[in-house]
Amino acid sequence: MRRVFAILFILVLAAALWVSYALYVPYRGFGGAGVFVDIPRGTSARGIARLLAQQGVVRGRWPFILLVRWRTRPLQAGEYYFTQPDTAFQVFDTLVAGRVFEISITVPEGFNTIQIGSLLEQNSLVTRKAFLDAARDISPIRDLSPNAPSVEGFLFPSTYEFPHHVTPERVIDAMTGQFRKHWGALTALDPAGETRTPLEIITLASLVESETPKPEERPLVARVFLNRLKIGLPLQCDPTVIYALERAGAYTGALTSADLRFDSAYNTYHHQGLPPGPIANPGEASLRAALEPADVDYLYFVADTEGGHLFSRTLAEHNRNVARYRNLLRQQNGQENPSPARKAQKEP
Repeated sequence: MRRVFAILFILVLAAALWVSYALYVPYRGFGGAGVFVDIPRGTSARGIARLLAQQGVVRGRWPFILLVRWRTRPLQAGEYYFTQPDTAFQVFDTLVAGRVFEISITVPEGFNTIQIGSLLEQNSLVTRKAFLDAARDISPIRDLSPNAPSVEGFLFPSTYEFPHHVTPERVIDAMTGQFRKHWGALTALDPAGETRTPLEIITLASLVESETPKPEERPLVARVFLNRLKIGLPLQCDPTVIYALERAGAYTGALTSADLRFDSAYNTYHHQGLPPGPIANPGEASLRAALEPADVDYLYFVADTEGGHLFSRTLAEHNRNVARYRNLLRQQNGQENPSPARKAQKEP
């Protein structure tokens, strides 16, 4: 009998030592740079332990199950990424805290859906095609703008954290959600006499965003475009042509005089008024500028070679600014015949 008890004692002791070893000694049973473990919502403790053991994150599933029952804290679903040897306690704490694997991605102000799609693809989140296909669905912003051609303009530029296997729809939901927060705060000001639709305001903001990087210039640019709209002058906004070319896969990286004749509803050289929708995704400064443009009577602006612009009221004054720009550019770069910079540079 004593021998049986001795054997049982040894077995219990061995099991205890094994459990302690499995719990307290760091373990890595996977190769490569790391391993992803995707834990679906509703997975039991046994199921989680099995997934972790199969992927080589913990030494054995039973010690981890005992740990979960001992600690009695809920484990969070999600996708986790393990790169180094961890104790079972460390793995447990990671799952309790829900420290899921996420990729940080910063969408700059002024990026359009094509550029955002490329950025997502470069970060191995979703393909550009999948994102562009999803961006055609206006369901996330239909209540704000039922006539929008896509979610272009409603994807707020910011830094986002996305899981490894995110869907394009989830990306769009996150970005349009951020847009709603900022749009709601801005429109709460309720500018007096505002009669433009959200789509018109956001489209104007996208043109402003695409024209100047300087926040202090954005209310001026917004007013130039509004002044031209008021008297029926075409906007002659080069970024709208670039956008049209990009949508057609025809943009080469440099805008030519022939490109200004490109047949598209987005070509504001050929068509008066605003384009059918936004050409980029504006940040808060451009949205605010479109809502609260400067009180000036400018009709023209041209680059000044220093990242800003020269504004003018008359065509004669504008032509002098164009000549000044050409002279400055010639002095800086030794160019013989630099073309005038963009925007509203001539009467139709």
